[in-house]
Amino acid sequence: MYQNTPSRSTIRLTRRGRLVLIATGAVVAGTAVAVPLLSLDSDQDTRPTALVIPEGWRSSQVYDAIDKALARPAGTAKKALARATLKLPTDAEGNPEGYLFPATYPLNDKTTPESLLSFMVNTANQKFSGAPVAAGAQRNAMNVYQAVTIASIVQAEAAAKADMGKVARVIFNRLERGMPLQMDSTINYALNRATLKTSDADTRIDSPYNSYQRMGLPPTPIDNPGQEAMRAAIAPTPGDWLYFVTVKPGDTRFTANYEEHLRNVAEFNTHQKKSAQPAK
Repeated sequence: MYQNTPSRSTIRLTRRGRLVLIATGAVVAGTAVAVPLLSLDSDQDTRPTALVIPEGWRSSQVYDAIDKALARPAGTAKKALARATLKLPTDAEGNPEGYLFPATYPLNDKTTPESLLSFMVNTANQKFSGAPVAAGAQRNAMNVYQAVTIASIVQAEAAAKADMGKVARVIFNRLERGMPLQMDSTINYALNRATLKTSDADTRIDSPYNSYQRMGLPPTPIDNPGQEAMRAAIAPTPGDWLYFVTVKPGDTRFTANYEEHLRNVAEFNTHQKKSAQPAK
């Protein structure tokens, strides 16, 4: 372990929360890529004709959205995994997290949870299995599944697309120095939540996704990343950064200096307190 790493209780990287709105008949949020998947059929009822999966959604959110879009009982899509025969990487061990690709999926009266899940995974394989991704992963001494895992962290942590390459670089710099990643997004995943605040108690939870206590990458992706996050994972921005924090919207600060990072975190905490105060 990197001996000059400050204690877990003092290091905080960026905190982000994401609010996703689910509108009647469609899921609305984020940026999605349209892909031709299922044929459309004219229907006279009010069922939705498309399902939008935003970048950064977790598999649990995708399952819920499928159930709602297809008017199925809660839990149907998750149970369908066993019947879907998904073409996942061996490292995934049957867990589709990271491979339910964010896109717009047409729906018709023949659409099933199994067909949707299969198309999502097939689309991810098309996007992630090309030569550029494989070469980029190899260039950074990792396989494609590890690149998807890094991309999922980048997707969760970056406050803006312009920051994705820098966030990826922080991850690589920490891994190369033998430092724990200490990413709040992995804690949120372990606790099945989305919050801007991570307590010291949170960082002590017993979970393989606790990147404050465990070295290296989490065992699986923590969400389903889009192509820009994947590009950042295989071609991170050059830099020596080890810390970052989003002080306020539009102001994410990266640094290699721990003392400077502490000052940025203090400013973040001050801004959070001001934001929490009721208007007079």
